[in-house]
Amino acid sequence: MKHTLAVLVENRSGVLTRVAGLFSRRGYNIESLAVGVTEDLSVSRMTIVVEGDDNVLEQVTKQLNKLIDVIKVSDIGNDEAVERELALIKVTADVNTRAEIIQIANIFRARIVDVAPKSMTVEVTGDEAKLQAIEKLLRQFGIKEMVRTGKIALSRGPKKV
Repeated sequence: MKHTLAVLVENRSGVLTRVAGLFSRRGYNIESLAVGVTEDLSVSRMTIVVEGDDNVLEQVTKQLNKLIDVIKVSDIGNDEAVERELALIKVTADVNTRAEIIQIANIFRARIVDVAPKSMTVEVTGDEAKLQAIEKLLRQFGIKEMVRTGKIALSRGPKKV
C-alpha cells in the first residue's frame, strides 16, 4: 500500500539529507519525493510517497518526528487530498506525426512546450493514472526523454497539515 506523507521541516541546508538518510538506514524505499518552500519562507514541505503496510507508516512517522528539523508529519489519505504530478515528455516527431501528438496532448489538456525539427516536448499535470495514460499513448512515437516531479499534495477543505 502506498502512503503519502506531508512533512513540514525547517527550511535549512542538510534537512533533506537527514530525512532521506533516515529512510535508507531503515531500509524503506522512497517512491516519490517533492520538496518546496511553503507560504512561510522558514518552512519547507516534503511530500513523500512510501510503500508499506501500516507498521511501516507508523515506524517512518515515529522516526521522522525524532528529527530535530521536523515540525510536523501527516499522513494524507488519497480521499482527503488533492494530488498532482508534473511530467515533461520529449517525443520523436516529424511533419507526419506532429498533428497526432498535438491531438493527444489536447485530449489530456497537456501543453506543447517545445518544438524542434525532430521532436516535441509535452508538459502534462495530473494524477499518476493520467500521466501513465498519456505516456503509454506517446510511446508509439518514441519517447526520447521523460522526467516526472513526483507527487505533491494538499489536504482538501479547511484542514491544514
